[in-house]
Amino acid sequence: MKEVWDKKRPKSLGAPKPLTPAKKTAAKKMAKAAGRPYPNLIDNIRAARKK
Repeated sequence: MKEVWDKKRPKSLGAPKPLTPAKKTAAKKMAKAAGRPYPNLIDNIRAARKK
């Protein structure tokens, strides 16, 4: 099984959209809670999925 960063983006999702400022802040908080200085791909994906 491939890791999420090794997979191509599903065509059914359409074009990627930039994170909103609120979602960027959420990703930064997730990274800080995990001890990282900045968000990684997984933090960004988790923030983008939040409503």
